[in-house]
Amino acid sequence: MMAADSDPESEVFEITDFTTASEWERFVSRVEEVLNDWKLIGSSGGKHPEKGDYTNGTWEEKNQEINFADFKFSIAHNYLKQEVSENEGKEEPEEDAFPAAMQDLLCMNNDFPPRAHCLVRWYGIREFVVISPGANCEAIISESKCNLLLSSVSIALANTGCQVPVFVQIQHKWRRMYSGECQGSGVRTDFEMVHLRKVPSQYNHLAGLLDIFKSKIGCPLTPLPPITIGIRFTYILQDWQRDFWPQQPPDFDALLSGEVGGVEFGKLPFGACEDPISELHLATTWPHLTEGIVVDNDVYSDLDPLQAPHWSVRVRKADNPQCLLGDFLLEFFKLCLLKESTEELLGRNTVEEEGKENADISHALSKLTEPTAVPISKLSVSNMVHSARKRIRRHRRVNESPLNNDVLNSILLYLFPDAAMDKPTDATAAKAKQGNPDGKTEQEKEPEDYNLFNQFKSAPSDSLTYRLALCTCMVNFYHGGVRAVAHLWQEFVLEMRYRWENNYLIYGLASGTPDLRCCLLHQKLQMLNCCIERKRARDDSRQKSASPEGVRERKVSGQENGRLMSEGTSLSPPAATEVSPGKSWESWSDSEDEFFECLSDTDELKEAAAEGAKDASKAKPEGRLQTHGKLTLLNHDEPLYIPVTQEPAPMTEDTLEEQSEVLAKLGTSAEGAHLRARMQSACLLSDMESFKAANPGCCLEDFVRWYSPRDYVEEEETDEAGQKVVKGDLSARMKIPGNMWVEAWETAKATPARRQRRLFDDTKEAEKVLHYLAVQKPADLTRHLLPGLLHAAVLKVKEEEAREDILSVRKAIQQVISHASKLLRHPSPDYKKVEDLINQVMVLEAVIACARSLKAKFGVGKSERGGEEDELERFVSSLLEEPEVTVLGAGRGPAGSIIHKLFVSSQRVADFSDEAALLAPLEEDGGRPVGTEDRKPPSAGGVPDFPPPAGREVILRTCVPRPAPYSKSLPQRMFCVLMREEFRLAGAFSSDTSFF
Repeated sequence: MMAADSDPESEVFEITDFTTASEWERFVSRVEEVLNDWKLIGSSGGKHPEKGDYTNGTWEEKNQEINFADFKFSIAHNYLKQEVSENEGKEEPEEDAFPAAMQDLLCMNNDFPPRAHCLVRWYGIREFVVISPGANCEAIISESKCNLLLSSVSIALANTGCQVPVFVQIQHKWRRMYSGECQGSGVRTDFEMVHLRKVPSQYNHLAGLLDIFKSKIGCPLTPLPPITIGIRFTYILQDWQRDFWPQQPPDFDALLSGEVGGVEFGKLPFGACEDPISELHLATTWPHLTEGIVVDNDVYSDLDPLQAPHWSVRVRKADNPQCLLGDFLLEFFKLCLLKESTEELLGRNTVEEEGKENADISHALSKLTEPTAVPISKLSVSNMVHSARKRIRRHRRVNESPLNNDVLNSILLYLFPDAAMDKPTDATAAKAKQGNPDGKTEQEKEPEDYNLFNQFKSAPSDSLTYRLALCTCMVNFYHGGVRAVAHLWQEFVLEMRYRWENNYLIYGLASGTPDLRCCLLHQKLQMLNCCIERKRARDDSRQKSASPEGVRERKVSGQENGRLMSEGTSLSPPAATEVSPGKSWESWSDSEDEFFECLSDTDELKEAAAEGAKDASKAKPEGRLQTHGKLTLLNHDEPLYIPVTQEPAPMTEDTLEEQSEVLAKLGTSAEGAHLRARMQSACLLSDMESFKAANPGCCLEDFVRWYSPRDYVEEEETDEAGQKVVKGDLSARMKIPGNMWVEAWETAKATPARRQRRLFDDTKEAEKVLHYLAVQKPADLTRHLLPGLLHAAVLKVKEEEAREDILSVRKAIQQVISHASKLLRHPSPDYKKVEDLINQVMVLEAVIACARSLKAKFGVGKSERGGEEDELERFVSSLLEEPEVTVLGAGRGPAGSIIHKLFVSSQRVADFSDEAALLAPLEEDGGRPVGTEDRKPPSAGGVPDFPPPAGREVILRTCVPRPAPYSKSLPQRMFCVLMREEFRLAGAFSSDTSFF
């Protein structure tokens, strides 16, 4: 004591502060804070939910995390969103009104909801809070921890006055065990639960469940208030008759052996290989019964499913059913991720053979220059390549060829049907009728579907690229995978070179410049076709130039620069059908040499000197098309002639990008801008030279009057005699020092278009395209063709949906199109998103397959009565859209009769199978007493119409005073689930806390 008195500071450390909050108190406080934040304090009244609100209404959920020491809990608030009118919001709830959850216990409007939280199904409540262990935390198994949590909840409810029930999840999560409490003004409801693996035999019927319920509520009143009963039995149909699935699997043997018509390559497969509907669940419900009306005990039962007043059906779809279109798309998509080249996939032959083959190809060009008596027509790069190709095929063994020859020939005939025509030169004339026996073009049939390629950046559905995508996909799936794809692509490239060498237009491509709305591969093929058109036009003009009449030159120009559109004389019939408007004019070269532009510098200088020596005004005009109205040259009285000019070189999008990058790299300096202008003025210089050749003695002003009229300004002036005279002059921008137009005019020589260096070198561009095609790997080819294949898949889904008329699929297709149009137009799309897009298409295919399966099972389209047919169609449509569908007329309606027959048929099949005989004793061992179907008079053959129910659900309700006879009469409820491997009782028992 003396030591303590002498050192008063030491006493401070010996004091224990009992006011410090414990972890348990902090946890209770935290729960109260969350309830306050969510505004769940005070009374919770409201109107009773209407019928169907739990299924059709909107359920919302809020989540937060709370801690008990280091243990994490998740607290969630689930509630049905209800619209509250202004009048209801102003009404004050009664003081002694029961909480909304206690009122919901007795509400029968939403018994057995098809899609809801398990607590909603078991207790019928519209709002509740759940506290459960965190994601990576262990379950609350020990009884002491469970009681600690429940006491925490009880304290929090009492302190806050919250009338929303709060549950705590206990035991392992898979057991879905909840214990909870709801507090009101002087009343409390305890939510308790029992969960067992097997159904106790004494409780395997309604009588036993009623005994449990009565003993639990322990009502002292006699007689006992009436107990309301709701019963639902669920029957599962799994064994369908085989003829109910209409989809026939593809004949793989026929496809693999090549026994397939060319037209089949243009059709994507569709449908499921197996029945996409795995089970049908029939729920027979007796919604409002009272004790004594129905008997169900261990010796007898009145619960006959055919006599149930309410039937409802739901279907269970197979998990990831095998669908043909989806498999095609996924297998094709996998090619995008490969890295092997065509050579690596197809392999090489022996070293000796390889040397011989390479010698044939490598010496093809050198052989062309050797002196020989062989006609020129038979000595070409094409013939040399094809001779080597034949030798390669001769050396390649038959079993080494990835593609069967018959299949390959069928594919090539489908891709190039003009090869089988007598006149392949009429390819474009036959193109319009391609695939359309009625003669209508694709644009006339469905313009919206046809123009879908613009959104997908693929290719028109009647084009070669589109058909190539379909063939490549089918070859990959049926005829050898990626090696077969490489083989097909190799043959395709050789066909392209053959057509270029032999001047055959490519079938299935629109004439004209490359369409930048399409994929790059389609643009490349169009560019090759342009080259063939130009080459053919030049060759045809050269042949016609020897005739007496000849062919007049033609100028085709656009309106954008003020030049007039004009039509020239038509060419010979074959050329007119093949060459697009504006792609043919008089011979580009007077000589037989195709490479006329490759002149030496000496020749050019001699030609320039010779032309300069002549008097420009007396030079012979060349390359005239027609007069330009009534205009005359400013320095002469000669009429102003429109010249024949070269067309600008067509370009694909990758070439445009390269050109843009080059121009951008020149910078913004004066020198860079000047160089950029010179690069862009190649077409202008060509037009100036053509104009000078057609109008000897002209000046820059004459050219501007035709080429760019806005840059020639005319004004009225008064001369010395007082008369008004119109005088013109160049615009201000044309007079700027160093103007590109002035410089180009000074350097331009009077050269007609046919003798100019070509703006578009078709030979060079064609070789570039052929090289581009040759170096494409199968993965590159797949990336080019994938938009086209997705385009085809969407068209196929739209076509199949039109037959079934499914509203949800129609809406989903528009979403897929919108998603794909944003994704596929990107130069390098995200392939993970592309895979998601394919999965969306697969889902739509599965839905359509489900619709067909259900229509076949319910005989839609086969009923003779119109009313029944309409009702069955509505029923099948509802099964696809809704989680559970009511059967009108229960077992006596049209749909109910069919369902009954399906079960009877399934029972007959099961009765005659050995498997059913083996399973029969197992059902008796499970404690199930003799079922309703076994006790009723047996149908023909002694087989019951329905199997034993897979699940039985019973709801028992009543209002009794608890715990004393003089307590308030409060709602009591018990939900019972009896299944083969589960027995669950979920009870909500209310008691009076004021008078007990």
